[in-house]
Amino acid sequence: MATSPLPNASESLHAELLHLLDRLPHMKHGELIQLALATIVRMADDEIDRLDWKICNAALQDMERAFRIFYPYRHVRKISIFGSARIAPTAQEYQMAVEFAKAITEQGFMVMTGAGPGIMQAGNEGAGQDKSFGLNIQLPFEQGANPFIEGDRKLIPFKYFFTRKLFFLKESDALALFPGGFGTQDEAFECLTLIQTGKSAPMPLVLIDKPGGDYWHDWSAYINKQLLERRLISPEDPSLYTITDQIDEACEAIASFYRVFHSCRYVGNHLVLRLNSELSDENVEWLNENFSDILIKGRIEKKRSPTPGSSGCLRRSFSSGALLQPA
Repeated sequence: MATSPLPNASESLHAELLHLLDRLPHMKHGELIQLALATIVRMADDEIDRLDWKICNAALQDMERAFRIFYPYRHVRKISIFGSARIAPTAQEYQMAVEFAKAITEQGFMVMTGAGPGIMQAGNEGAGQDKSFGLNIQLPFEQGANPFIEGDRKLIPFKYFFTRKLFFLKESDALALFPGGFGTQDEAFECLTLIQTGKSAPMPLVLIDKPGGDYWHDWSAYINKQLLERRLISPEDPSLYTITDQIDEACEAIASFYRVFHSCRYVGNHLVLRLNSELSDENVEWLNENFSDILIKGRIEKKRSPTPGSSGCLRRSFSSGALLQPA
């Protein structure tokens, strides 16, 4: 009996798409999947170059891998550690990064690095493989995976810096930067910009140097002279980061940030701040007296959260009333 030929790639894709379309109405995120498919259909009808399609495809593959690997750890707090790939294991900064990574995992964090040598290797070494992620970038030089993350399932290869950076920021609950080159400076300013503009959730950012080191103090002097004195940033913007040469101070800056604050998200026209402990009525009144200028209208209020196991929530309004509720 003759066997029919295997369907070619186009026929297989056609069958998969029909099956997906049949299931869409019953899928948890079917509406969003439909929007994504509609975007691809519109792009297919446009005049787009082959290179554009290659970029789109590679970026989607980057995201597909990362989404799958991060998903099981979505409820675990994570910290990104940045710093130079060229710092030797014998350097004091390297040893401090090892010590910091070990200490921060004891606070319940997992560590994310760029998976390369130098400070990245120190971060994975201090955290240990079980509590490490490596977000590796394909480069013609410098960037092989370090031995403390190589071969681990949580080592994620990225073709593009922009997709890699997306996951560094999307998955991070805190950021730690040690001395480094252009890449470290890029991460520092990118993170500050996203936090300052509200495009990223608020999070602690610590800039760590060796005891007596001047790397971040010189950087801060530039910020104050060239940005703050020229009024190119606001007077409160330097409060977005903490500069320290002590590991315990760096860890405390992160721990204190999450002592009351848990997380935030937008619900309609409200910014809802979930809290680890409920604020008193007096605290809420103080917030209204001192921060009412950031509201379009209404007040900051408390409201009980329907989320099980949460302890408090502060809701801040940008176009309507505002609420505070135990998370």
